[in-house]
Amino acid sequence: MRLVLAQINTRVGDFAGNRDAIVAAARAASGASLVVYPELALCGYMPRDLLEEESFLAACGEALDQLAQTPGLPPLLVGAPVRADSLGKPLFNAAVLIRDGSCQAVAKQLLPSYDVFDEDRYFRAGGASAPIEIDGVRVGVTICEDAWALDGNGLYDRDPVGELVELGAELIVNLSASPYAQGKPAWRRELMTRHVQAHGVPFVYCNLVGANDQLVFDGGSFALNASGELCACAKFCATDLVHVDFDGDLAGAAVAPDDDVRDALVLGIRDYFAKTGFRTALVGMSGGVDSSLVACLAADALGPEHVIGVAMPGPFNADYSLEDARLLAERLGLSFHTIPIGRAFDVARSELRAVWGDPEFGLPEENMQARLRGMYLMALANRRHALVLVPSNKSEFAMGYCTLYGDMVGALAPISDLYKTEVFALARRYPIPARVLERPPSAELAPDQKDEDSLPPYPVLDAILRHHIEGRLTPEQIVARGFERAVVTDVLKRVSIQEYKRQQAAPVLKVTAKAFGLGGRRFPIVESFYGGAF
Repeated sequence: MRLVLAQINTRVGDFAGNRDAIVAAARAASGASLVVYPELALCGYMPRDLLEEESFLAACGEALDQLAQTPGLPPLLVGAPVRADSLGKPLFNAAVLIRDGSCQAVAKQLLPSYDVFDEDRYFRAGGASAPIEIDGVRVGVTICEDAWALDGNGLYDRDPVGELVELGAELIVNLSASPYAQGKPAWRRELMTRHVQAHGVPFVYCNLVGANDQLVFDGGSFALNASGELCACAKFCATDLVHVDFDGDLAGAAVAPDDDVRDALVLGIRDYFAKTGFRTALVGMSGGVDSSLVACLAADALGPEHVIGVAMPGPFNADYSLEDARLLAERLGLSFHTIPIGRAFDVARSELRAVWGDPEFGLPEENMQARLRGMYLMALANRRHALVLVPSNKSEFAMGYCTLYGDMVGALAPISDLYKTEVFALARRYPIPARVLERPPSAELAPDQKDEDSLPPYPVLDAILRHHIEGRLTPEQIVARGFERAVVTDVLKRVSIQEYKRQQAAPVLKVTAKAFGLGGRRFPIVESFYGGAF
């Protein structure tokens, strides 16, 4: 029996496009006994409340019928929502076996409702299903979370993989839409290896690739033989077809691709633009490391001819900031424009004096500069039919060290799940001028301003934030790791009171275990736990 893993890139709601991608992969799957596709491949993952639209479900059913009626295809195992009976929730998240003109659905049994997932909102959990027979081989079909019951999270008291083996499965297949986070590809392979070790049968895992909204799916589909050895592996962050032969066991040998966050971010930007119908990105290039990195990622994702860099020097920008921004644009091949904000800033301050008198220069004046830049960028975006990319990193985003309606304006925040120290590390892989990487970070909104005037040193800040956000340690546990109590108290309080900003921010590409927004960290705006003293 020959299995083909079709690691395809789907668009939510694009039934015609997704159907065509499924058919194209099937026709390219030479000699396949079964072609396996990712979870919800037919409708795209995750449709969210589109699953409550009758017309959406009707279109999905029609697309399934069209696949079943397409001549000359091998058997297909396609992820799709299918209607349940009238009792309980109306849908199953299913793997649909399409062969000989008919459809047979196997329902997902474990429905995640944590982190970025909310499947229990839409789907009914399925019961145990007997293995399906393909060329005389009993294949146990699971869907994503069904295979995560061994991860020690204590959420489940059953193991669908083990149940399928007890029912006679000789091979386990998993259809997945598992979003990317750094380190997660290796963790998936480790977990599925534990299944092989526990149950003694080979395991095949087909993951989605591509990005939808904030989630990036890295692919990396793979197959493990009965000894737990990696015998096939698909590309990272790219579409791919992988052939695996089964003759009592899986044959072959493979090396897993590198887990590269740069590839994930580039894929996230590229798909966000392609799937929303935009081609051009605008980046406000300050000469700092964050906007420089965003410009580089955008050029990789879209091509430099589709990226416009805009420098908007103000009264406190050093001359070398503009020089560095222009130099990077030249190195990348971007179009580049300079729009000074000094006169507009002077006029705005003059008009406001009639209301607030002549106060000392302070935060309002700093934010005015950022908001003038945001206004210019959005005006250019409207004129050029472009999208603005937000340069905020996770450290600044966490602390609110960014200006609402200023440098936070835009359609997508590509690096807002990278800490500042990670931004510097990734930036060193690009042709960014050395001075950008060497000089102390500064917003340049006030005389002689440095980030560390308002924030702890980034290595300290990032470590505290990691313990708090990803590690979910208590304040006392963070202090016990050698950090000053006053610093920890201030950082956690500032993270809390800036939640209102983050809930108005552009979508963040998720690349860690716990991103802000819909990336898994959902905190109330008004709370007195971290926002108050502890």
